[in-house]
Amino acid sequence: MDKQLNTKENIQLILSTLPEKPGVYQYFDKDGKIIYVGKAKNLKKRVSSYFTKKHDSSKVTVLVKQIVNLKYIVVDTEEDALLLENNLIKEHQPRYNILLKDDKTYPWLCITKEPFPRVFKTRKVYKNGAKYFGPFSSITTLHVLLSLIGEIYPLRTCKLNLSPENINAGKFKVCLQYHIHKCKGPCENLQTEADYLQMITEVEEIANGNINSILHYLEQQMQSLAAELKFEEAQSIKEKYEALERYKSKSIVTTATQDDYDVFAYDDDDKSAYINILRISKGSIVQGYTIEYTKRLDEPKEEILAMAIVELRTKLRSQTKQLLVPFLPDLELNSVNFSIPSRGDKRKLLDLSMQNVREYKLDKLKQAEKLNPDHRMVRILSTLQKDLKMGSLPMHIECFDNSNIQGTHPVAACVVFKKAKPSKRDYRHFNIKTVEGPNDFASMEEVVYRRYRRMLDEETPLPQLIVVDGGKGQLGMAMGALQQLGISAKVTVIGIAKRLEEIYFPEDPIPLYLDKNSESLKLIQQLRDEAHRFGITHHRNQRSKAQVTSELDSITGIGEKSKKELLTHFKSVKRLRLASNDEIAEIVGNKRASIIYAHFHPDLSS
Repeated sequence: MDKQLNTKENIQLILSTLPEKPGVYQYFDKDGKIIYVGKAKNLKKRVSSYFTKKHDSSKVTVLVKQIVNLKYIVVDTEEDALLLENNLIKEHQPRYNILLKDDKTYPWLCITKEPFPRVFKTRKVYKNGAKYFGPFSSITTLHVLLSLIGEIYPLRTCKLNLSPENINAGKFKVCLQYHIHKCKGPCENLQTEADYLQMITEVEEIANGNINSILHYLEQQMQSLAAELKFEEAQSIKEKYEALERYKSKSIVTTATQDDYDVFAYDDDDKSAYINILRISKGSIVQGYTIEYTKRLDEPKEEILAMAIVELRTKLRSQTKQLLVPFLPDLELNSVNFSIPSRGDKRKLLDLSMQNVREYKLDKLKQAEKLNPDHRMVRILSTLQKDLKMGSLPMHIECFDNSNIQGTHPVAACVVFKKAKPSKRDYRHFNIKTVEGPNDFASMEEVVYRRYRRMLDEETPLPQLIVVDGGKGQLGMAMGALQQLGISAKVTVIGIAKRLEEIYFPEDPIPLYLDKNSESLKLIQQLRDEAHRFGITHHRNQRSKAQVTSELDSITGIGEKSKKELLTHFKSVKRLRLASNDEIAEIVGNKRASIIYAHFHPDLSS
């Protein structure tokens, strides 16, 4: 108790001396481990709020109970605080901070620092003086870029040490790349370093997305060479120009403006947040990248977006001053302007970024479902449980539907879904026994009572959810049957009406309208449609059986074996009626054939 008191006194002492300046604070547990790192515009106000008010989030309450010590670092600006916070989280990975999930090494374009630099793709970035461009979220995009560079610029691909001393000493010989015009042979001093470095400069401009400036430069070169009547060299430049134009038209979305923007989009779910950046250079999209954060304390989306903006701009080394965002982040950056576009090209860019972040989120979901097939099932059933306010996950669902087309042969169907998938061996159909004529309400009561009376007698586990195809009337009758059995409180029961797909609950006159695209509604619709299909199939079988029975059973002297043989051969009563006496005799003999033929053709009998 004294120790706890000392801890509280120590924290209160620190709180009383906190400066009202921007900075970063760190919370420590009893083992001296950092459990949370945060930033603040005003350290005193922000940190004190953790210990002086009641928190809406239970997770924050749990965090505060574990804090035994805290430290802070004062910085000059909020931007510095965010950068420091980001670095500390990466270094210590505190338990209660959002965690950047970067489980994938993206490729980069590397230009080495050496005489006659090489250009290639790499997944590792070293501090060796080389220049790195990227990262590229798609390896295909990088391959297209490298293919373009290889098509336009004859750069060396060898790893030789092309120092002036080695070249002048004649240590190297040109290789096949030189003979197929893919390299100009700098190893034998057939190309000057200045000429080679000019190509590297142009490659850097392309890698930075400044294709328009390269096109302008090449156009000027063409005109200059043509004016000097150097048509072959001008043609070579023209081929480069056309290759760049093709790449630009296929690979880069352009806008009417020539400005630079960083465009950010945000999406999330219960566990993660996803943020995409599109980098726009001179009106062209030159880079796209998406990251994922794992949530820990129900962090506001404004805070997560702020952290992601700093992370992405640092990672991609962006200095762009115009940022397009879906909402204002909890962030102020020096000389940077945030805007939320509502129309025009800027809005289209924001929509495109949102499309990318949602596609990334969908891909992650599909990958998780492939690795864990039950992941999708649990997600769908958890959503259904939340939407219907159920106490447990509906692993076992049953759905009922009545069929009595034109009032004949009333039947009902019960389909069973287990783990959100049809369990066809558990399907059941019912012939209505106690109801006279077409009465959906009474039929529903009968089949629900029969179904669960038997399950109780056999001590079979009851479903967590029962779905009734119909509105309040059918639902009320189903509930009446369950109340007779004493299990109405043990199972969630809903009705789905066909007109507007509204969901009804017992004793609630106001229906629930689920989103038309929600997975909950789609699962309920699948149950209803499957019950309808199964019921209709059984109803048709009953009608066909009744028709066959009434036709052949009325013929005296024709037994079950003969009926089976006749229907097997002729396939239907209609064909049997059209058959000749001789054709029937081939199946059942002359005596029975005469009886059958006379039945179908009484006007020809003597």
